[in-house]
Amino acid sequence: MKSTTMEAGTVEFRVTGYAHPDAQALSAEVQQEYVRRYGDPDETVLHLDDFDAPAGLFLVAYLDGRPVACGGWRAKQAGPDGLRDGDVELKRMFVVPAARGRGLARAVLRRLEQTAAEAGRTRVILETGTEQPEAVALYGSEGYAAIRKFGIYRDHPQSICLGKELPAAA
Repeated sequence: MKSTTMEAGTVEFRVTGYAHPDAQALSAEVQQEYVRRYGDPDETVLHLDDFDAPAGLFLVAYLDGRPVACGGWRAKQAGPDGLRDGDVELKRMFVVPAARGRGLARAVLRRLEQTAAEAGRTRVILETGTEQPEAVALYGSEGYAAIRKFGIYRDHPQSICLGKELPAAA
């Protein structure tokens, strides 16, 4: 993808796929973050190919050559939880602690939304939780609103599900 110069240094966004070692290392870190905040990792089933084009995308952000942030989307189909054809689900949005507060999460989110729209997708959905107030604030500031709960945590009291309609790609 392309590089961006931020206050923190040069950030390069690379579509790596979920199987890439940097994507896997960052995903392992986010799982530990969930353990710290909730007591357990995210048990949502993810397959390495869930994020392969054209049904998905996974990217890693590199700050001065170091992998510091990641996120991906995977296509969803209409289902009983209010999901619609054209939906994509965000997964594994994460910024390493040392790189937080520099706008990386917002930059990753916007790139994921852009690539989803370019792929003809119409809505981004996600599941986060009450113990991630930073994530809830970020998504709210980017126009995400509460949707019907979905996924394996739909009945969990700490689960928050959000969605955002995507503009049609130009």
